[in-house]
Amino acid sequence: MVFTPKRSVEECNRIITAPGALHELEHRVINGSVQRVYKNLWPSLRVFWLEVCKLHQDKMYIVYENERFTFQQMLEKSVKAAAMLRKSYNVQKGDRVGICSRNYIEYLVVFWGAVRRRRRLTIPLDLIGAVPVMVNAWLPVDTLEFCIIYTDCKVLLLDSERADVLEKSIQRIVKQNSMTGVLVFRTHEGRGSWQGMSSWTEMLRRYEEVNTSAILKEDPGILPEDNAAIYFTSGTTGRPKGVLSTQRQYLTNAFNALIGTMRNTLRKGESLDQPIPDEPQKGFLISVPFFHVTGTTSQALLATLRGIKIVLIRKWSTQEGERRKLIRKENIAIAGGVPAMVNELVDTGGFALDSLNFGGAPSSILLGEKLKSSLPNTILQFHRSQGYGMTETNSIAVSITGVDCEIRPGSTGLPTPVNDLLIMDPETLKEVPVGSVGEVWMKGVNVMQGYWKDEEATTRAMTTDGWLRSGDLGYVDEEGFLFIKDRLKDIIDSVSVENAVYAHPAIQEAGAIGVPDERLGELVAVVASLKPNSGTVSEEEVISVTRKSLPKFAVPVMVILKAEPLEHTPSGKIIKTVLRQLAKETWKQREGHKANKAKL
Repeated sequence: MVFTPKRSVEECNRIITAPGALHELEHRVINGSVQRVYKNLWPSLRVFWLEVCKLHQDKMYIVYENERFTFQQMLEKSVKAAAMLRKSYNVQKGDRVGICSRNYIEYLVVFWGAVRRRRRLTIPLDLIGAVPVMVNAWLPVDTLEFCIIYTDCKVLLLDSERADVLEKSIQRIVKQNSMTGVLVFRTHEGRGSWQGMSSWTEMLRRYEEVNTSAILKEDPGILPEDNAAIYFTSGTTGRPKGVLSTQRQYLTNAFNALIGTMRNTLRKGESLDQPIPDEPQKGFLISVPFFHVTGTTSQALLATLRGIKIVLIRKWSTQEGERRKLIRKENIAIAGGVPAMVNELVDTGGFALDSLNFGGAPSSILLGEKLKSSLPNTILQFHRSQGYGMTETNSIAVSITGVDCEIRPGSTGLPTPVNDLLIMDPETLKEVPVGSVGEVWMKGVNVMQGYWKDEEATTRAMTTDGWLRSGDLGYVDEEGFLFIKDRLKDIIDSVSVENAVYAHPAIQEAGAIGVPDERLGELVAVVASLKPNSGTVSEEEVISVTRKSLPKFAVPVMVILKAEPLEHTPSGKIIKTVLRQLAKETWKQREGHKANKAKL
């Protein structure tokens, strides 16, 4: 039986943004443009951090293996980090501080230490007003160097693995950027020392007795429109671009991340004013890298706001027993990651979650159905393909949760109260009718300032009045729900093909791509990974399954089955360039084999 919402979308939006509500809206002129903004948003990340630390001070903030720190303890650590960056490395307001590391506690210590602000309300915030540069730690060395030099990082923070990678070139980078220091987290996990680099722990020891209250009284004078952070695009179509966002743009996602759950509550006919139950602190298992917007602006920021314990893991465990033990020990209520991780969580069983988040890659409709049957009490809260955003929008611009996922399982949801959508014909640049596929354009106060030092790329991506061209193809239905179909540069409807492949129970992940054809230009092919212990699966079996739901022209002509997982970007996207190359070579071999047989 299909659920009938108790409130319309319009009524939900009115309640969420009503005068006096947390998400109350107002209009402001920002950089010469009138924008809808959240009236109650914190003026800076510093104000945000100090206020939540005061609110949740004795709660556990973060857990990593055997290490545990409360909000108050993390505040003290971040203040000491700010003091060190200011006094030992002369980091000032606006200077870039590069962070290139796996998810460690120190990552967030540096992040909060760099971004603090003036006195406001009852607490001062944004300590020194530096701009964290979140460098993708898994990039090859040439691209790593480019990102660090390109953003003029004054100080660079590394883990031991990245210290190994950059040691040979670090002196050249330091000289070119006029860097004041390079520090390494957890040196004991690597060689212990590297030429031209210092130990983070040793340097921080000098500030054990620092007067935190004195530092908090310092006023760097950061404003909502001042720079907040730089993240990088995935670089799948060239070198990564640095996405620069302001304090307001970045923090808006903290409010946007709440919209899906609030709308779901109202759609069920319930009130937003329900009392908060007195229960043990819940945990948020974060497996997405902090250098990706999902890991920080959505997951870590949301957990910090709500006083939920952040649980970090060094490596995703494929062992059901280890996953179940961690979930129970830390009272994990929110978890997720890329669809493959979600699949493994569901297969684990033996636990209940409040929310299960998808991030970084499209998920199949069948996975949502599997979740519903396996974890019936879990709120389905999706990001990207069941919730939509980009690095350029500081993560969420569209979201869908719970009951609306059941009604529209293929939708990414509705725009947030501060975002607008257009579906445009990419050639004529005219809006297409409702239900027609076109390029998704987004506008709102959370859309980036622009690409760092790349005005040409910014102009290509954004119109002069602030519309961001996403490069994604999609459509909206009569109620405004967005459905993402594919990337603009892809010819085939890969999402539909992948959903059809997922109907085979042995498929773990699938990526649909095109292979060249002399007559039609391109044919559909798929590269898929098999679930562990799935037994013998033939290519024809999978193709036969797809014939049940796909039109003839969309049925794959080839399915390459792999026992090992597909390759992903650090943000969780399947690397389709790798799949395309594999499919192209395999298809060429098959066509060559057919030609040789024909000659015989």
